[in-house]
Amino acid sequence: ERTPVSSTNINSIGYDANTETLDVEFSNGGIYRYSGVPQGVYDAFISASSIGQFHHGNIKNQYSYEKIG
Repeated sequence: ERTPVSSTNINSIGYDANTETLDVEFSNGGIYRYSGVPQGVYDAFISASSIGQFHHGNIKNQYSYEKIG
């Protein structure tokens, strides 16, 4: 389950603390699943003043991912 966010590039974010997986749904329809993302990173991401900038600086190219949609 994903939470809608206010961002020009990202529609919603989902997180599973048990598996440390982060799902990011982009405005273009792509959905990516990032692995090994700690709870603290998700907490900072979901509350960031700029969701897109946080993703670019702290998640993209930092965690392994797969395209799931």
